[in-house]
Formats: sequence, structure tokens, C-alpha cells
Amino acid sequence: MLMGEYHHTIDTKGRLIVPAKFRSELGATFVVTRGLDTCLFGYPLPQWQKIQEQLAHLPTNKKDARAFTRFFYSAAAEVVLDKQGRINVPDNLRDFAHLTKECVFVGVASRIEIWAAPTWAKYMDQSSANFDSLAEDLMDIDL
Repeated sequence: MLMGEYHHTIDTKGRLIVPAKFRSELGATFVVTRGLDTCLFGYPLPQWQKIQEQLAHLPTNKKDARAFTRFFYSAAAEVVLDKQGRINVPDNLRDFAHLTKECVFVGVASRIEIWAAPTWAKYMDQSSANFDSLAEDLMDIDL
């Protein structure tokens, strides 16, 4: 399971160290694409295959389904860990997520999210105020 929050720096060539705690679960090659809330989503290949199967069932005659799959797939890239545990984040993904220096990796069960540190901080400030009500609305389990 992917969980936790880790801070790393992206260099000018787009190389970003993947947290050691995530590497074995992600594998040597994994997929990174545009995510929601202006972050990137990263998926181990088996999880990516499951998502592809789900998206394949979306109706192509629905405009929103076509738009979402275009958005999601058009930026998807297989990335490979180098010997230093880094990936090279493509320019289009760096631009989308505003990755310029400080980055935050967040483990979210079956995927990772990669955020620009300022975007993550703003998101957390906004979301933390609503955490209690979100939990009440969404969860029927005892935490």
C-alpha cells in the first residue's frame, strides 16, 4: 500500500527522486499522468491496467467520457527509475502540475500523487478545515 508524504526537489532537467518507500511497490517502470486538483497521478503497471479496463467501458458516445479519457491518456507516460531512484518527468506534466523546485509525493493507497509544494500546502490548508465533515459524509467505518 502506498501511503505517506515525502518532499523532494525536481532538477532543471525534470529528474525527480522517487521516495525509497514507494519504489518497490511502483516497480522499475510505472505510469504518470495528469491527475485531479493540479497534481500528477502515478500508477504501478498492474493498477494502470485495471484503470485501462475501467476506462474502456466508458461510452464513447458521451462527450464527458471522451473528454476525460483524452485528458487522462494524452499526457500518460511510462517512466523508468534510474540507478539513483529518479524518474524524468516529461515537460508537459511538469507544466500541468507547476513542478519547478520543491515537490511533494503523497501515497494514496493504489497510486501516488506528485504535487508542487506550494499547491499541496494550499490544498491542505483548504481541505484540513473540512476534514471532519468529509469524514462524516463519506465514511461508514470506525477510524
